[in-house]
Amino acid sequence: MKDSLVIIPTYNERENIEVMIRKVMLLAHPFDLLIVDDGSPDGTADIVREMQLVYPGRLHLETRKGKLGLGTAYIHGFKYALHKGYEYIFEMDADFSHNPDDLIRLYHACAIDGYDVAIGSRYIQGVNVVNWPMSRVLMSYFASYYVRMVTGMPIADTTAGFKCYRRKVLETIQLNKIRFVGYAFQIEMKFLSYKYGFKIKEVPIIFTDRTKGVSKMSSGIFKEAVLGVLQMKINSYFRHFDRY
Repeated sequence: MKDSLVIIPTYNERENIEVMIRKVMLLAHPFDLLIVDDGSPDGTADIVREMQLVYPGRLHLETRKGKLGLGTAYIHGFKYALHKGYEYIFEMDADFSHNPDDLIRLYHACAIDGYDVAIGSRYIQGVNVVNWPMSRVLMSYFASYYVRMVTGMPIADTTAGFKCYRRKVLETIQLNKIRFVGYAFQIEMKFLSYKYGFKIKEVPIIFTDRTKGVSKMSSGIFKEAVLGVLQMKINSYFRHFDRY
């Protein structure tokens, strides 16, 4: 039975995507893979189409016109996963900053240990980041600290983008009401999971910055996160988090 879908949003990832697909497909657990490509001009989607011939029925492609944002790409993927009946839905990057081998550990946290959300955490056991300049490490670390202070979430890595959700989490969260489209989307999803009372587990990982392709990070992304977290917390006072 196919129970697991890994969602990878892409924009200009031709240097990474074929190797990533092959790596995920060779894992011991039979993960299906959905690439959500935002009209990459470098031909990323064409490579995925070629790889679909190698992995029929397991590799899926959804294309969108234009760069519409990380959050909307994941929401597109979540709706696809729910429609297709997957029980465990994963988020990860295409650039190998997330080690595909760790998908197994996230799966076990939910499928075997019984958690509703598993987070691949850079900060649950010290600071496990490779190839980032110290300025970016500090920015990321203290951004997570700031989010914890504002939201009250007992999560060390609040901005992490490597996660597994049980389908009931995504069915409960009202995906059409998600506000953020950039990296603050990752914070909002964790906050809603926490507020709805789902069981969350942080799994320690080593995060390695990309060696191929170009990072999509910008100062605007951090601005959205800093200002948006305050608004998100205020809005939560006027919302009911009832799962039943």
